[in-house]
Amino acid sequence: MKYIDTLVIGAGPGGYVAAIRAYQMKQNVTIVEREYLGGVCSNVGCIPSKVLISVGHRFEQAKHSDDMGVAAQEVKLDWTKVQEFKKGVVSKLVGGVESLLKGNKIDIVKGEAYFIDANTVRVIDGDKAQTYSFKNAILATGSRPVEIPTFKFTKRIINSTDALSLPEVPEKLVVIGGGYIGTELGSAYANLGSQVTIIEGGKDILAGFEKQMTQVVKKGLKKKGVEVVVGASAKGVVENEKGVVVTYEADGEEKIVEANYVLVTVGRLPNTDELGLEAIGIEFAERGLLKVDKQCRTSVPNIYAIGDIVSGPQLAHKASYEGKVAAEAIAGEKSIVDYLAIPAVCFTDPELATVGYNEEQAKAEGIEVKMAKFPFAINGRALALNAAEGFVKLVVRKNDGILIGAQIVGTGASDMIAELSLAIEAGMTADDVALTIHAHPTLGEMTMEAAEVIMGRPIHVVKA
Repeated sequence: MKYIDTLVIGAGPGGYVAAIRAYQMKQNVTIVEREYLGGVCSNVGCIPSKVLISVGHRFEQAKHSDDMGVAAQEVKLDWTKVQEFKKGVVSKLVGGVESLLKGNKIDIVKGEAYFIDANTVRVIDGDKAQTYSFKNAILATGSRPVEIPTFKFTKRIINSTDALSLPEVPEKLVVIGGGYIGTELGSAYANLGSQVTIIEGGKDILAGFEKQMTQVVKKGLKKKGVEVVVGASAKGVVENEKGVVVTYEADGEEKIVEANYVLVTVGRLPNTDELGLEAIGIEFAERGLLKVDKQCRTSVPNIYAIGDIVSGPQLAHKASYEGKVAAEAIAGEKSIVDYLAIPAVCFTDPELATVGYNEEQAKAEGIEVKMAKFPFAINGRALALNAAEGFVKLVVRKNDGILIGAQIVGTGASDMIAELSLAIEAGMTADDVALTIHAHPTLGEMTMEAAEVIMGRPIHVVKA
């Protein structure tokens, strides 16, 4: 039996970051991974999906840049090369994770971990097994796609992992679920040439983002020919050799839509059901999530949990952040989680990004706020990019002008939100942002412009 200071289970963006931070805190660390280093994010999630989204943007722009003076007689998509490029990106990043772990003297163990007691796990890899004793453990086992009973995964009924490696770009694609995964992948395939239908059970797609933001995305989807059906219930599917026939109900009427594939993206389940956690007394919350305190500690004091298996948005950067907090807490630091400045991004077309409070959330907590928007349509850089759709919106506390939230919809929103996340984390006021000199012409200067609107001294919009 091997003794370990800190055992990390799961080598995704939460686990490998936690392991490195634990090593930096002078701990002897072993990390266990049953499938692949880098986790879902690097291998079959965040990274490969963004490759397809990036390729889709380039393909779409190449076909529709006539108004900028760029016209191509024929634009071809080589799907084999796209997949090879995607695999290359993934390989580089996964190789980087392995190098980082080895460079930090972290033992990597392949296999599935099962708890024997609160200080012992059994790791099984095929016909081999090894027992490990540990002082502390960090659980970072991630999540998996939800499977609907009437839409069991097959060759043609696919999940988000399958959607990244289709043998061809489908002529027609149905997406069940209009959350960020379904809308991202639906947008990507629409850009690549697919006729896409998104079926969403709620009142609108992209729940969690303000309606003002999602309206811009829906306008973009409509331009691509994407049909969005909300308030709909997926009833069933019939599969044949060439595709599927999906039945759904909307407005009290049963309808059908034919496609080559149906992509099911109705959520993800935490991977907490095959670890033996019940036997050691760990308390569960709703939907298989684990209860943790502000240091990511479970009800068993020496076992911590991070990422998709605890409450909150299922975001890679949230998992990484929690991994650092857990490792530091094990080392005796006073680190605790504070989620106010954690951004959320959706790589639709255009992109969505939000951090902190939006207007509705602030009002629900009784916070009096002031807000201001600045449109992409009057930003020089956005016009030069032929990307004038969208806006930057700031939310500040009325009594002291401190920035507590920001929302961006538009090209580059995923990068622009970082400045506003930093401003919120640092407790900056709208005046601080307005007084920060921003380079011109850039998309980033819209944050300064929006802050000036809040301060009542805008330059590039006429004061109301």
